Amino acid sequence: MAATVARGRGIDSRVREALAAVPRHAFVPSERRERAYEDLPLPIGDGQTISAPHMVAVMADLLALERGDAVLEVGTGCGYHAAVTAELVGAPALSSVEYSADLAERARATLERLGYGAVSVRVGDGREGWPDRAPFDAIYLTCAVPDVPDALLEQLGPGGRLLAPVGTVSQRLVSLTRREDGTLEHESHGGVRFVTMRG
Repeated sequence: MAATVARGRGIDSRVREALAAVPRHAFVPSERRERAYEDLPLPIGDGQTISAPHMVAVMADLLALERGDAVLEVGTGCGYHAAVTAELVGAPALSSVEYSADLAERARATLERLGYGAVSVRVGDGREGWPDRAPFDAIYLTCAVPDVPDALLEQLGPGGRLLAPVGTVSQRLVSLTRREDGTLEHESHGGVRFVTMRG
């Protein structure tokens, strides 16, 4: 189970509980369900993948999400990462943008069926974020970008945290924190491998 994967990696107990609460198999295509609880990314169609449970746990832990934090997810995919985030902040606090209309529709249906229907999912270019919902306490990307889009940085509120896989040939998980004076504190959290942002 995902909670077992996260244990021993220094992951906060709230994050472990959130992963344990979300049935990952419900987000995995039926032909791959026997592998749903392996700690691996799996194809979900349209050239996209569901992230490995440990990576979802690491990202949630780094963002240090609290109940009620306004969060923007860039790359809804199948909705699994969104469900874990919703367990931490509450479904109404999460806004998610997905480039693929087909994936967005399927994610909405799965989230609704599992009780996360209050998560807002829209189809659009993730580089643009969701200006009408800004500012956000946290923003995370589930796909790699060459550089963090300026529009996303503009939508990050004071004290807000942004987490993204950054790079092309090689990728690093990078966090940016908005200081009170408006400047950004950068930190790298090691090498990762994500699908690249589309569009």
